[in-house]
Amino acid sequence: MKLHTIGLIALLGSASAAEAPQQWTPEVSMKVHNVTEVLPSADGSAVVWTESTAVMSTEKSEINTQLFFAQSDGSHRLQLTRGEKSAKAPEFSPDGAFVYFSSERYGKGNLFRIAVDGGEAEKLTDLKGELGAYHLSPNGKWIAFSASPERPEVETAKRLKMDFRVIDEDPVDQALYLIATNADSGVQRSVKKLVSGPFTVGAFAWSPDSRTIAFETRPSPDADVSRKSDISEVEVESGVVQSIANTQATEAQPAYSPDGRYLAFVRTPAPLQPGRIVLHDRKDAKERELPESFDGQPNLAGWAADSRQIYFAEVKGTHAILYSMPVDGPPRAAFVPKGTFGAGLRLNARGTYAGLALQTASEPVEAYNLDLHSMKPVQVSAANTNLPKPPLGETQVIRWKNAGEELEGLLTLPPGYEKGKKIPLILNIHGGPSGGFTETFIGAAGLYPIASFAGQGWAVLRVNPRGSTGYGIKFRAANLNDWGGGDYKDLMSGVDHVIEMGIADPNRLVVMGWSYGGYMTNWVIGQTTRFKAAATGAGLSNLISMWGTNDIPTTLDDYFSGTPVEQTERYLKMSPLYYVKNVTTPTLILHGEIDPRVPTGQGYEMYNALKRRGVETVMVVYPRTKHGPEEPKFVMDIMRRHVEWVSKHLSTAQAVPLRAAN
Repeated sequence: MKLHTIGLIALLGSASAAEAPQQWTPEVSMKVHNVTEVLPSADGSAVVWTESTAVMSTEKSEINTQLFFAQSDGSHRLQLTRGEKSAKAPEFSPDGAFVYFSSERYGKGNLFRIAVDGGEAEKLTDLKGELGAYHLSPNGKWIAFSASPERPEVETAKRLKMDFRVIDEDPVDQALYLIATNADSGVQRSVKKLVSGPFTVGAFAWSPDSRTIAFETRPSPDADVSRKSDISEVEVESGVVQSIANTQATEAQPAYSPDGRYLAFVRTPAPLQPGRIVLHDRKDAKERELPESFDGQPNLAGWAADSRQIYFAEVKGTHAILYSMPVDGPPRAAFVPKGTFGAGLRLNARGTYAGLALQTASEPVEAYNLDLHSMKPVQVSAANTNLPKPPLGETQVIRWKNAGEELEGLLTLPPGYEKGKKIPLILNIHGGPSGGFTETFIGAAGLYPIASFAGQGWAVLRVNPRGSTGYGIKFRAANLNDWGGGDYKDLMSGVDHVIEMGIADPNRLVVMGWSYGGYMTNWVIGQTTRFKAAATGAGLSNLISMWGTNDIPTTLDDYFSGTPVEQTERYLKMSPLYYVKNVTTPTLILHGEIDPRVPTGQGYEMYNALKRRGVETVMVVYPRTKHGPEEPKFVMDIMRRHVEWVSKHLSTAQAVPLRAAN
């Protein structure tokens, strides 16, 4: 299979002139706009959000994100920013007159603001380093932002061909800075460094009186130490820093109550243990843990206006849910959507409205304004109003039991499916392993074009096996020291259930997944030959070499109770390569060339092992690509390859189950 570049460009250029598509294809999915960050103004009268579109031309393959604005009822909708460079991270000024944002429109990332009634954006900073996050002070006078410094010596070293690196030496830490929203004189704004290492600054929040900032600190920006997070507080005027939470646990997500009494944060004792919201009383420095949430992974959204409850988002089953946690009682579900919403949920400055991007399996994502009193969302965007709408297959939540455990998954059927007809089934496995499938729009662009699969007449099963998020901490930790054990049985029981439903043809099965889903795909084909084809993306194959080359080796320590030196046999026998002698399934291997999370060598090891054994295999490596492909042309190529690979290998040949190796 090859990407026909000329044909692709011609297709993109003539898309507007084409007739309305009759079925979903990867090309149609690329037309779906994404909505992510949604934020109501302080008084709730207006909303700003980001919309992202794929830009694919002869020499371009990128995602362009811009800001959109509307009144709270969706009226007077307009596009605030334009241009070849994206605009992200919107924040309203307290009076709602300006929207602040970050952009790389002049090369490096910098801060800007634009009036909501029109005009050109004003550049506020002139940073030469790397911009992180930023937040306006509640009084509107200051902007705090995190950034790493400019490093001219690095460019000099490159020019002199002396750009070697000493691992773990001289990390590029982020510091915390402050600038005034209004110029000191003329157009100049002086930058004040508030806090700097030896540590890197993570998430931070302003106190309601604009006098202090609470912030996360980590030993370095390396991904493997992200769990070693503490919380401190700095006085803006004096620069005095004091520690708020500094334990062996992970302390993150600081959030002040509007009355200034509490600083809330989330404390997680250890990986695969439940995180809990903690209230730090700012008068006496006493701490109080609030009751556990359902899944033990509360993502703080903000405080209610009366300071009597804090809102957080968490996944339960196939939905993301907005919960409220009273300061003196257990949490309750405050808003349960018809489908689900993304991680971009944000509360306005007064804690009276929430902005969220809602979608269902059959409805594309749009921006909504949620009144936290009535809990009734109002659509404000029209990002996908003009989207082509070919027939979509039905997606339903199905449940079954395996070894007494109730399991859940999403089953998508082809448009117009005739009950009782046996059809091919694709088993799509999620990453993580503590990921999970939720009820997102099946027509959106992604590595697995669910709507396109259904349009070909295939059913798609997405199982949430043990180890998944959204089902409680016991379920999420159920695959400790057991990768490829219970989760494999859960996946196979899901396939068997769809066969028993009279839907799946047992002789036309396909398996695929990315990251941990790629690991499980590699594992599955070493345990059974019941699948006619497999596609593994960024998949782990050799856990021993994986431990020594990826950027978060301590994650494997957590799941395997130690390192490969300490648990050699466990790492060996839970590696798909250990069972490669059993594999006969034709396998497509996809990998990013600079993937630090699952290094490309994992794909090469699987490819070479299968090739040496004479198993049909194709490996595609995507340049400039880390763990998740982002360039739209690459995403579309991956979607196409998945459709073509399945089409090529579906047949009625009999499957022969293997005895699982021990």
